[in-house]
Amino acid sequence: MDLNYTAEERAFQQEVRAFMKANVAPEAAAKIAVGTHLDKADMDLWHSRLNAQGYLAGPWPKEFGGGAWSAVQKHIFEEETAYHNAPRIVPFGVGMLAPVLQAFGSKEQQDYYLPRILSGEDWWCQGYSEPGAGSDLASLKTRAVRDGDHYIVNGQKTWTTLGQYANKIFCLVRTDASVKQQQGISFLLIDMDTPGIEVRPIILIDGVHEVNEVWFTDVRVPVENLVGEENKGWTYAKYLLTHERTGIAGVGFCNAGLDALKRVAKTEMHHGRPLIENPHFAARLARIEIDLMAMATTNLRVVAGADEGAAPGAESSMLKVKGSIIRQQINDLARRAVGPWAVPFVSEDLDTNLYHPGPDYAAKASNTYMNNRKISIYGGSNEVQRGIITKAILGL
Repeated sequence: MDLNYTAEERAFQQEVRAFMKANVAPEAAAKIAVGTHLDKADMDLWHSRLNAQGYLAGPWPKEFGGGAWSAVQKHIFEEETAYHNAPRIVPFGVGMLAPVLQAFGSKEQQDYYLPRILSGEDWWCQGYSEPGAGSDLASLKTRAVRDGDHYIVNGQKTWTTLGQYANKIFCLVRTDASVKQQQGISFLLIDMDTPGIEVRPIILIDGVHEVNEVWFTDVRVPVENLVGEENKGWTYAKYLLTHERTGIAGVGFCNAGLDALKRVAKTEMHHGRPLIENPHFAARLARIEIDLMAMATTNLRVVAGADEGAAPGAESSMLKVKGSIIRQQINDLARRAVGPWAVPFVSEDLDTNLYHPGPDYAAKASNTYMNNRKISIYGGSNEVQRGIITKAILGL
């Protein structure tokens, strides 16, 4: 693999860089710079600007209105997003549901939902995890029983990220309890305004409302909202998760985080010398950088396979594990670098952001520590991913 950019790729990089400089809202960038949460208005504004530029559907195939970006173009876009403190694209519609609809949805579903994902008319959330079915997702209990032209859905989903903003949810539901768990699951598209749906907030440790419980009580869903075939939903769920896990690798965010860590290490002093000159600290930094370079190369190889028409396979589990570990290692080393400044100082009003009397980079080290603790869990915990690697790649 030639890791040098071609002239066309360098030109694309300059194009994206210029767009970021002109379009990233300073208010959103300031929040990201210190690791605090964006609100819906921040995310909607970025969504609309990306769509107007044609970047929102950059990785989509041309037949669905996309730019058919190459693996390198996707890599470049993600790197520039991170370096410019731009909001991350909310992935549920654009990066998760859309590939499923493009591969398995009906023509009617594709024609209706894909344009609405891009326009922002539909904000999607993900109905996968349940209180007793997180890592063991196939054991889900939410039921959908056929009643004429509708399914009647009953059950509960949990950890539904940004569900308080969503008007649509894609759900895994059990449509046949008499067969092997994976063989009785279907994939439904559900309107959040349907009678019988209740969204209950879950407040996280930092006081932020990011995730939710979603309850379904006799919710009537039209049969035409079934994606693909009944009881084949596990196939579509796995396809979706390979796209999610590849994105969780977060190469661009790792690179930006590593650069920020180096700047901190050049600023913070240890026994009268910059911390980056400390041999023990420098050795840990070098180990992370080597691992990140290897992961970035693997990430390019995996998404390059998708350029040739193949969905990311079990390799996406490798990326998910390694990417989440590296991001946590970068954050851990940043907290060590800033020392006591990494301790969060929380105001009495939990609706306000965390604040620090120290430098801004200390605030980010503390805030992103809380945010990054969960990345080894969502999208399928790292323990589950290691099981997939053991079976699908090592054949054990």
